[in-house]
Amino acid sequence: RNRLAELRGQLTDRRREAAAAEAARDQAREAEGRARDEERRARQAVSEAETALDAIRDRLAAIKERVLQHTNKLAQLEDARTANATDLADAEAALVATEGELAATPAPEAERREIETGRTELAERRTHQVECRTRRDGLERQARARSERLLAIADELNSWERRAAESGRQLEQLDERRGRLTEELQELDAQPAAIEEKRAALLEALTQSGERRGVAADALQTAENALREADGLLRDAEAALAKARENRVRAEGAVEQGTQALASVAERAADKLQCQPEQLFDIAGLEIDKPLPELEATERKVERLVRERETMGPVNLRAEVEAEELQAQIDTLGSERDDLIAAIEKLRQGISELNREGRARLVASFKEVDKHFQDLFVRLFGGGRAHLALTESDDPLDAGLEIMASPPGKKLQVLSLLSGGEQALTALSLLFAVFLTNPAPICVLDEVDAPLDDANVDRFCKLLEEMTASNRTRFLVITHHRMTMARMDRLFGVTMAERGVSQLVSVDLQRAEELRDIA
Repeated sequence: RNRLAELRGQLTDRRREAAAAEAARDQAREAEGRARDEERRARQAVSEAETALDAIRDRLAAIKERVLQHTNKLAQLEDARTANATDLADAEAALVATEGELAATPAPEAERREIETGRTELAERRTHQVECRTRRDGLERQARARSERLLAIADELNSWERRAAESGRQLEQLDERRGRLTEELQELDAQPAAIEEKRAALLEALTQSGERRGVAADALQTAENALREADGLLRDAEAALAKARENRVRAEGAVEQGTQALASVAERAADKLQCQPEQLFDIAGLEIDKPLPELEATERKVERLVRERETMGPVNLRAEVEAEELQAQIDTLGSERDDLIAAIEKLRQGISELNREGRARLVASFKEVDKHFQDLFVRLFGGGRAHLALTESDDPLDAGLEIMASPPGKKLQVLSLLSGGEQALTALSLLFAVFLTNPAPICVLDEVDAPLDDANVDRFCKLLEEMTASNRTRFLVITHHRMTMARMDRLFGVTMAERGVSQLVSVDLQRAEELRDIA
């Protein structure tokens, strides 16, 4: 208890120290927060200044680029103006020349009068008839040509006049654009000075921000040092507080453990001896002033006495009844075991009979299929030999199946070593052999004749016809081979009369042959 009171006093001191350390820590954190706010504001100001400077630089570069573009456009416009002036001068010269030619052209009325004079003189001067006609035709052609030339000249004159008017309008527009570009150039010439002033102001603001940032960094460093010292004091105080709490908890645990042990002893004494703990000395024949006997010897003696009492055990009055119940259960389990053994033996006999019957049926079916397979292989290949073999086990129920084939001119080998067409014919032989052994109502063959040549397709169709006639199996053949389609009874196809609309088409070849014979 004295130690606990001392620890409580130390705990009070540690709490005061911890409170003081927490106050110092809070002050340091506040100073750190203010310093960080100052630094953040300074960094934000620097970032804004750098952003503004970059924007001004970008704007200055864009302005320079625009000035260069306007200068190039102005030069191009000057060149276009010079070219337009040259074209206008050439058009005016051509117009003057055309007007001179038009003035020099004689009037058609004089020529007509000459023609009339010639006609009056024609009766008198028949010898000049051919010459006059020739001159008349030539003059008429010249007159038509000159009339067409006059029309063309008038069109060209109108065109040149339109071009001259358009050139004048373009010159006016170019003069206006030149004036606007000159004003923009003057404004752009004045902008670098303003940009330089803004740049100087931003640099000054950047310098001030750097100074404030340095002051804030120093304050932040001082606050961080104070915070580290406060954290150290706080850790020491917390360690001392934790140690004190641990000692307190340990002491409280010891007190609680002693209390529980005392209560347990009192409970055991009341349970076993029906007395209070103060009466134990009288019952054990011990005195309070004398020393107690050794604890280990006493515990060993008590354990020995408890074992001897437990070894005796209580008297079981229902032992005979329980023995009879257990014997009845044993007898029931024995009879059930005998029934299970008999059922297992009967099941094994049934399985053996099923395996024996299945083995016999499998062997008989295998022999029949093998016989049909050998016959069909010879018919499809036109010779050779083949057979089926059971492999990997002597028991037919566990054995595997291997197809051994020898086409004409080849040695006996397994199916996987044959070519694609030979494998297809061999597989068809096995398939038809199974159908001959156990026919089915319908058989679907999907592109089985694709790897076969014409001769083998013909053999396949003949065998298909024989099987169709000999049993009740109906064959549905999916094929694109012309020979196979020609040997079928009925054809079904899908056509697309309109785009996106499919239609099923059916043709009865036997009926078509009958109609052909009748026709």
